[in-house]
Amino acid sequence: MSCEQMRELMPDVASGMTVASAELNSHLKDCTPCAGTLAAMQQTMALLDEWKAPEPTPYFDTRLQALLREEKAKKQSAGLFAWFRRPAFGIGAVAVLAFGVAFVNGDKFPSLVNKPAQQAVVKGTPVGDLENLDNQAELLQDFDAMDSSPDDEAQSN
Repeated sequence: MSCEQMRELMPDVASGMTVASAELNSHLKDCTPCAGTLAAMQQTMALLDEWKAPEPTPYFDTRLQALLREEKAKKQSAGLFAWFRRPAFGIGAVAVLAFGVAFVNGDKFPSLVNKPAQQAVVKGTPVGDLENLDNQAELLQDFDAMDSSPDDEAQSN
């Protein structure tokens, strides 16, 4: 048996959950580090078996109930803005406030202000043609992308 296998079995053997096999005992006789580690673990387990959890004081339950009542009373008397601490109501209140401010001050936001009507450009003039090309720029780029193929790029390289 290897030391790795022994380390895996040590906690169970030290606590008494598993009985040491003949192979395990022969490894312990040959390997002093593993035997020392197992002896230390057995001493630790023995100390843990002797340990007793302390008993709570007789008035523990009474004091706990009093503290719970006090906390409940604090929660109920938190005041007018206690609902604001709850996230859903708080977020809703902030959203309503923000929309209200935006509605009241809507004319002060430049993106919401109506822009004056621009003069109509006559089609067929150079300025009209340039504006038409600007409006159709994405469409023309898509056509260029469809015209080129990977084979064309490979031949040019």
